[in-house]
This record gives sequence, C-alpha cells and structure tokens, in this order.
Amino acid sequence: MTILCLASYVKGQDFLRAAKALGCRVLLLTSESVRDTPEWPPPGAVDETFYTADDHKIWNRNWVLNQVAWLMRTHDFDRIVALDDFDVEVAAMLREHLRVPGMGETTVRYFRDKLAMRTKAREEGLNVPEFCGIFNYSRVAEFMDRVPGPWLLKPRSMAGAIGIKKIARPEELWTILEVLGDMQSHYLLEQFVPGDIFHVDTVMYENEIRFAVASGYGRPPLEVSHEGGIFTTRILDRNSVTAKALLAANARVLAGFGLVRGVSHTEFIRAHSDGRIHFLETSARVGGAHIADLVEAATGLNLWAEWARVEVAGGTSEYTASPLREDYAGLLVSLARQESPDTSAYNDPEIVWRMQKEHHVGLIARSPSEQRVLTLLADYTRRVQHDFHASAPPRESPSH
Repeated sequence: MTILCLASYVKGQDFLRAAKALGCRVLLLTSESVRDTPEWPPPGAVDETFYTADDHKIWNRNWVLNQVAWLMRTHDFDRIVALDDFDVEVAAMLREHLRVPGMGETTVRYFRDKLAMRTKAREEGLNVPEFCGIFNYSRVAEFMDRVPGPWLLKPRSMAGAIGIKKIARPEELWTILEVLGDMQSHYLLEQFVPGDIFHVDTVMYENEIRFAVASGYGRPPLEVSHEGGIFTTRILDRNSVTAKALLAANARVLAGFGLVRGVSHTEFIRAHSDGRIHFLETSARVGGAHIADLVEAATGLNLWAEWARVEVAGGTSEYTASPLREDYAGLLVSLARQESPDTSAYNDPEIVWRMQKEHHVGLIARSPSEQRVLTLLADYTRRVQHDFHASAPPRESPSH
C-alpha cells in the first residue's frame, strides 16, 4: 500500500513511523519552509519526500493539485492522509479529483467548517450554542437582538482559538465586518456560553467507535489563548456521569457526521447556566497541544499509530484497538520566560513526559489515582506560574 501524507506543519511523526512499520510505502508532501527542520521527516519513516511552496505554511490548492497529479504519473496512491488540521480540506479535494478512497469534500465540511458542523449538530438533535452565519445583515442584527451578548466571531476553517474575537456590543461587530470586507462570509457569530470545556479523543473503524476517552481542560483554551495562563487537561473519571455523557454525545456526533474510519478530536462545553452538555466542534485528525501524549500516557495507546493501522486495514481487514492500561494522566503546557527552562526540581515519580522546546514548559503526570493527578496538576500550575510562565498575544492566523 502506498500512502501519500500531507503535512503543512511538522506533525504526525508517529503516523509516518507506524505506517512504514506496517509495510507501507510512505510518501510525504510538506512545506518548503520546513525543509531544513532537524529530524523532519523522521529518519527511516518516509520513502520519498516532496516539498511544495507555501506562504507561512499556507498552500496554494491549485499548485498542490497539479503537483500531486504529476506525482501520480509515476506513483499509485492507495490513501491520501492529512496530518494537520489545515491539510484536511486539501486532502479531500485531492481524493475527489484523483478518485482516491477516503473522505470527500462534502463530509469534510462537517469536520473543518465550524458553521457546517454546528448546523449538522443541530440537525442531529445535539445541544449547540446559538449561532448564525455572516451572510444577511438583517439576520445578523436579529441574532444580536435575540441572543444576549457577548458573542464570539469565529473563522469557519481555522484551528483552535486562532482568529476568534469576543464581541461585547453590536457596533464592535459591524466595525470588524467592515474591515473583513469580502472575507466576512468565512466567519460565524456564536453565543458565548460560559462553562467547563471537555474533549473526547476517538478511533473510528467502519462506522464503529473502537476507542474513546473523555478529558477535561483546566481553564478554557480560548481563555488561555486570549488572556494568557497555563494550559492543562486531564483524563476524567471513566465512571463519572460527565464522562459517560460526553462519550454518548461524541458517539452521536461521529455517527451523524459520517466518519467511517480514522481519528477524531471533539470538544464540548458544560454550560454553567444549566449544566447541559453542548457541542462545540469536531475534527478528523489527532488533537493538538500534545493531547496524543496525554492519551498514550494514560492508556498506552498511541492515536497516531492507531490511525495508521486503521488506514492500512482500510475496511477489508480486522482492526481492534488495544489499550494497555486505564490509568489517569494530566498534561500541563506553558510558555516560558527562559529559553531552556530547567524542570529538574519537578521530580515526582508520576512524571512520565517532559516537553523539549525552547521557551516552553510541558509535563505529563500519570497515576492509577485520578485524585493524585488532580493534586499534581494543581501544584504544578501554581509552581510553573511562579517559576516559568510567560504569555503572548493570541494568534490571528496560522502564520503567527
């Protein structure tokens, strides 16, 4: 089997290694701007690497289509896999044009376009914060009259908290829309719902959930991105009412949205006002911010490697996910004032992972006890805030 992997960013090393170990011929198309990145692609994991011109990791779709079509003159691709969120739509476009099996452009909309996924979630009977597209000004004005502020103006096809703006008054929105000009239809307006944010990380195979685990963020990621602070998340008590409700809602999302096989990272909010679980967004890729490392620490299951196994099985072979354990784990990540922060004083035996990145601190603690993980995360958050923490303005685009 020949797999073409798309990676505008340096991401998915474990997928590449696993696909190669499974006997695949692995080809990688990545950004010209990362050509000189050390250990990219990972040694021994890729048979051929190709580079495409990019503007701060943003690809020209027509160029990529022509490049991949040219590659197909001498290669026969069985799968096209997008390793980063920003590559998901490009991969779907290539599959459609080149008639390669996998998710097409219509279904991909539900996993990339925030307006499409909210509309679909509401059709499936899921709780969703009130929202409207930025199309008809009368409807936008009616929305702000009907739905109390503040509101969130969100790019429809960005990732994480990139480009999101919190709007307090209607006049703020009209000013921003004037600046956006012809780009305003690529945004949606959503009710801001204060609450606790959760995520469910899933492996799907032939329309069945083969693995899923529910986790809860500390502070909401949007709040951390916009106001500064320390990012944390942890595996939830598997027998808790919250975890069971999240897993049930996640199953409804993935069944309704049509993910046949692959991986997904789906986010929910439990509203402070009524305690109900609301759908926020989903994706057809591994969660970022080292969440895959968190899941592996707690369960022994590597989401990237499982994704490769699912792609290779392809619906014609049996596939079973095999977690090794049901421990609990907590993840902490923070910007750091120091270029090479020294975390040697954080020496609890539960620490199983440390981030190695300039101006960053990252730790994962694992324990059979959920309470022990919560205690350690609270302690580390306080200490990291004092010892290392720095903040930066929120990103407006993936190039910043």
